[in-house]
This record gives sequence, C-alpha cells and structure tokens, in this order.
Amino acid sequence: MNSSSGVIAGLDGCAVQEPDAARVAATRDRLVTPEEATRLAELFRLLGDPTRARLLYALLEAGELCVCDLSDAVEVTDTAVSHALRLLRTAGIVASRRAGRMIYYRLADAHVRMLLDLSREHLKETG
Repeated sequence: MNSSSGVIAGLDGCAVQEPDAARVAATRDRLVTPEEATRLAELFRLLGDPTRARLLYALLEAGELCVCDLSDAVEVTDTAVSHALRLLRTAGIVASRRAGRMIYYRLADAHVRMLLDLSREHLKETG
C-alpha cells in the first residue's frame, strides 16, 4: 500500500505501487513459460517423495543398481522400488540397461546429478 494513504506497507509488500516497467519487461522476457513451469512442478513433485529421493541418492552414490540392490539399500519393498523407478524412468530422471535377465538403473544424465548435488548442498547450508 502507498504510504501517502496513511497505510504502512507490510514486510512483503511494496512501499510504493509504481512497478519498474523496464525491469518487469526484462523479467517477463526471461521467465519460464507456463508449460515449462508445469513441467518443472511435475519434476519437483516426483523428487518430493522421500522414497524416490532416497532411491535417486542411492543411484547417485552407487552409479548403477538393480531393483533388489536398491530395495536393500533404501529398505523398502521391491514392489515400491519398481513403482518408483517406473515413474522416474517415464519422467526421464533415471535410465536403465538390460544385462541378460537383470535390469540396472542409473541417473539419466549429469543434470540430474547436479540437481541432486546442489539440493543436498543447499540442505547442508540451511540446516
């Protein structure tokens, strides 16, 4: 709210209601599209599950594991691991390879590794 009207702006509000048109335009030009924002939200929703997060960090540490190794590492059932991996594979977060009758899972690419590394580092900073 405007201070000239006698109302004090809150800590999260603007003291003056005069947006900087140039900064707003420049920000809009670099902003993610609504479609990208939806895809990002879906990605973070997938990463927001504790079991899936632990599976991803297990893959980050091990490089590649099969379902039974992942199940033992994160202490959840094979069924839960398989379901989580199906979601993560469909989203392009993990990849798999077949070796005979075994299927091994790994993080899909370096971007996923960086996202996990940065997220963990952020947690360490924020306590």
